[in-house]
Amino acid sequence: QVQLVESGGGLVQPGGSLRLSCAAAVSNFQFVTMAWYRQAPGNERELVAQITRGSSTNYADSVKGRFTISRDNTKATVSLQMNSLRPEDTAVYYCNRPNGRGVFYSWGQGTQVTVSS
Repeated sequence: QVQLVESGGGLVQPGGSLRLSCAAAVSNFQFVTMAWYRQAPGNERELVAQITRGSSTNYADSVKGRFTISRDNTKATVSLQMNSLRPEDTAVYYCNRPNGRGVFYSWGQGTQVTVSS
């Protein structure tokens, strides 16, 4: 069973930065697309950023220019560098492997990001 463990969240002031990390016990990690998602209270979970096996990236319009997704295939980790954070970025952040409109794996526990002064 695949295990996804997210970390790195916390409380940060607007304009601040955080770096999230996801450890993915996924076989053949280097061959799969991975993504970060987030879910704010009362909202549906949304795709934030994804990175392909070839390290091509895509971002939600709301985070373009502020967030950067990266991967380390030697460690089977995917990271999300978040800069210029805004209160509307407050959410629980998760990683997973996209599968059309869904995902391949069970969700991990996520990591809480709170942007507030």
